[in-house]
Amino acid sequence: MQGQEVALERLGMRFGEFTAVEPTDLTIKAGEFFSILGPSGCGKTTILRMVSGFQRPSEGRVLIGGQDMTALPPNKRPTALIFQTLALFPLMTIWENVAFGLEAQGVPKAQRRKRAEELLDLVALGGQEEKRPAQLSGGQRQRVAVARALAVEPAVLLLDEPLSALDLKLRQHMRAELKTIQRRTGVTFIYITHDQGEALAMSDRVAVMRAGRVEQVGPTEEIYNRPATSFAATFVGENNLFRGKTTRAEGGLAEISTPFGLLRGENADSLALGEEAMLFIRPERLAPARPEHDLRLKAQVERADLEGPFFNLFLRAGDQRILLQLPNEGATPPEGEMELGFSSRDARVLRAGALAHG
Repeated sequence: MQGQEVALERLGMRFGEFTAVEPTDLTIKAGEFFSILGPSGCGKTTILRMVSGFQRPSEGRVLIGGQDMTALPPNKRPTALIFQTLALFPLMTIWENVAFGLEAQGVPKAQRRKRAEELLDLVALGGQEEKRPAQLSGGQRQRVAVARALAVEPAVLLLDEPLSALDLKLRQHMRAELKTIQRRTGVTFIYITHDQGEALAMSDRVAVMRAGRVEQVGPTEEIYNRPATSFAATFVGENNLFRGKTTRAEGGLAEISTPFGLLRGENADSLALGEEAMLFIRPERLAPARPEHDLRLKAQVERADLEGPFFNLFLRAGDQRILLQLPNEGATPPEGEMELGFSSRDARVLRAGALAHG
């Protein structure tokens, strides 16, 4: 199996008056684990269906390995699709499920069995060949679905929210499993999810989508640490937001006037004076004020929630809610009024725009 590049060229999809996907240009590298991340209804599954051939685009092209696939049906494309429901055959054994696509291709039974056993070994299910899906756990069934998809040797494996039905512990385990399988096989994975933790944990790169548009594409660290839009900043991870107007812009920083005084952060949007702006600071970048912090504000602790290795501290300053993450070092979390601090280099100032929530 060898992964291939997937290129979308002005790919768009309309259903009557409704535009599900705006014309989109996007290149997914061969052998990459690429996630498309966004809320329900943003168009991410529609993109997956256009890549797989189950949906004919209204405009644009899909190229896989440099070849135009736009007019080809699903069975003529070097792709395999894993649905949310997995769709395993309950009356077939595990190896028969895995080999189903090979049987459709006319591969002899002995060869099918051998290939199925190799793939079950690959997904750590060796010795389970004669069981039926109902005898396996949710995570094991998930791995069977991956093995079945890989049996037809796709260049591109498409996964539509495959972990959403699993509990948290199993989802976390399967993230690692899928990443390992992808690395072993070298197949290009395109993974659809609304779960930003999933996307950050598994992907080489992520595309963040909103309302049919790709808002940002980049490596996971860039998506998290340097969001390009207010939507990306509030959809991927937690963020504290301070609104204001730009009063100064120099040295790569923008200063904004807020109810808490002047706050500064990286001028990510090259904002001009007087523009409506939003300053974002991650909860883990806030801390009880220290000498090295060049920005400070006071807030009242409302409650502290223990999350195991850290505390989520919920504070209020006037109408502003603030979230601070503190490591759990065995001490009682602070109460009452706190002076908070952060470095302007850890904050990001963006043009005022749509938010993922609120």
